[in-house]
Amino acid sequence: MRDPYLLLWLEAPLQSWGHDSKFGRRDTLSFPTKSGVLGLVCAALGAGGEQRALLAEFAALGQTVVSFVRGKQTAAGASKRDREPLLRDFHMVGAGYDLNDPWQALLEPYKRDGKPRKSDGGGNKMTYRYYLQDAAFAVVLEVPIDKAEVVALALQNPAWDIYLGRKSCVPTDFIYRGTYDDETAALEQAASIGRQKNRVEDFRVLHGACSEGEADEVFTINDVPLQFGEDKRYGDRQVSVIHAG
Repeated sequence: MRDPYLLLWLEAPLQSWGHDSKFGRRDTLSFPTKSGVLGLVCAALGAGGEQRALLAEFAALGQTVVSFVRGKQTAAGASKRDREPLLRDFHMVGAGYDLNDPWQALLEPYKRDGKPRKSDGGGNKMTYRYYLQDAAFAVVLEVPIDKAEVVALALQNPAWDIYLGRKSCVPTDFIYRGTYDDETAALEQAASIGRQKNRVEDFRVLHGACSEGEADEVFTINDVPLQFGEDKRYGDRQVSVIHAG
């Protein structure tokens, strides 16, 4: 039997799908990464740690993403609004604590090696964090047939809280939208949900490289999770982006 597909609806005031973050700049892609979606699945399952065996089952399976923006009515009919600009949030970690005060010293952030950041000479850490605003995505995730039911149940009754990229990105609608035998049926249901919400397709991201001329962009992305936990590891895959007319 073929592996089934789960339809996920990801909608929130803010979303952030990190991919190429460096130093104090925490970027976001314009669509959910496979590592982000599988991280969400692991949270729903209550599956912590490396999870190498579970991730290996998903590594070669597909993921299609459809981005929806709000629609507007014009004389010519329905059309799509422009996407909201990225939100940039400035953070300072470790500022304002008096280390001579025993209580405030307990609040001092620690580095990865377990040493206090300031008292170990680390100083304050400044970061710029970027977020998508008012975004909505349909994610059609191919899942191993023996995992489909347990993942579907977990997404409806998650063991841990679910976020859309970061803890500040809380979903505003139900995520799980059904299990389907084929991708086409899941995409048709995604379009139906979009119409109910007065949202119009903006672009879609297909798993793999399309033939020349079939996609607007084809690129390689390092977002296939091989290992979570302290020492995260990722593999590459190609994706094709097709913009809606």
